[in-house]
Amino acid sequence: MSDTPAVRAVAAAGIAHEVITHGPVSSLAEAAAARRAEIRDVVKTIVVRRGPDDYLFVLVPGGRMISWPKLRTLLGVSRLSMPDAATAKDATGYERGTITPFGATTPWPVIADERITGRQISLGGGAHGTAITLSADDAITTLSATVADVTDPEPAP
Repeated sequence: MSDTPAVRAVAAAGIAHEVITHGPVSSLAEAAAARRAEIRDVVKTIVVRRGPDDYLFVLVPGGRMISWPKLRTLLGVSRLSMPDAATAKDATGYERGTITPFGATTPWPVIADERITGRQISLGGGAHGTAITLSADDAITTLSATVADVTDPEPAP
């Protein structure tokens, strides 16, 4: 399905992009191959809960994970958590695995890991098997994202 709120929001913002649809994937490597992207350019959107009805999106490049100490320091808070799947859907309008800041039901603040700048990235497109490839810099500008070092490398398998 390539007509999603996310795809419509990116198009409405006038951002040059490509919509890629693919079948089910079970790993980051499979997602990268299906999207014709490098692993580091497959960007996960993680929903983080700051407080009651207070969320934000964190854009995390493939092969990395949120550094909770770095994110807490950036936000000046002592506690953060990840909502369960139902709460994340209520907060964003998207199911887990399809979440993106584009077209979300609430425009929560966005934090982008600094490693995505200057690259073409692939974000979730708002539906399973739908991805949007676009300039990270265009996404950051459009989303008024804060750019910071908020991730660490994922541990080696």
